Amino acid sequence: MAGHSKWSQIKRTKAVVDGKRGALFTRLGREITVAARNGADPNGNFQLRTAITKARSAGLPAGNIERAIAKGSGQGEAGSSLEVIRYEGYGPEGMAVLVEALSDNRNRTAAEVRLAFSKHGGKLGETGCVSYLFQHRSEVRLEGHCEEEALLETLLELDAEGYVLQSDGSTMVHGGFEALEQLQQELQDRGWAVIDWGHCWHPLALVEIQDEQLSETCQRLQEALESLDDVCSVSTNLAPIEVATKPK
Repeated sequence: MAGHSKWSQIKRTKAVVDGKRGALFTRLGREITVAARNGADPNGNFQLRTAITKARSAGLPAGNIERAIAKGSGQGEAGSSLEVIRYEGYGPEGMAVLVEALSDNRNRTAAEVRLAFSKHGGKLGETGCVSYLFQHRSEVRLEGHCEEEALLETLLELDAEGYVLQSDGSTMVHGGFEALEQLQQELQDRGWAVIDWGHCWHPLALVEIQDEQLSETCQRLQEALESLDDVCSVSTNLAPIEVATKPK
């Protein structure tokens, strides 16, 4: 019986992992499909090149990538109805929440997002209700904690605003929203080991929640939103968060 119980637990754990992996692959495929609308050649389509790089890093099979490109570039119909949607709302203690989704059914996605908010002490708001609390910016992640003096010299030459030494051992360089393509390319050209890049909603001010239960509720809200099939990203202004260091 003990062996049977252990095997059952392993199967349940594998099912959860496989489910999360499948949901991630679906989201990545959708991002490629939408990006491919502007051209199927990644060399001339920076958005597509970014989506493919992200997908490969996550282990998305090459066949899935090729099919997603075909859908978005007019060789299939499945990608034609996908649209980018942004939702804004509040969590406990006024935590601001920005949700970005790719959906082929606005009503379904809106209902799922609204339910996640209401189940975890939050409230879905109107467009623009919290986006002013964030900066939509470019972020390029470099391998390792870079030597700061050398990095500062490089950033002063580029269209960069600052950097953050990440807890995972990498370094995050950030700049204006429009600077992403130029920033990542020039960092690579100067010999820096670029891991990935993308756009991010960065909070301008943080909400500190001292109550442990409320803090856990906020985290559960974020996890619930991230678990939705149509959701691509969830951004909040909940502390703690690393503070960027800006070049002088």
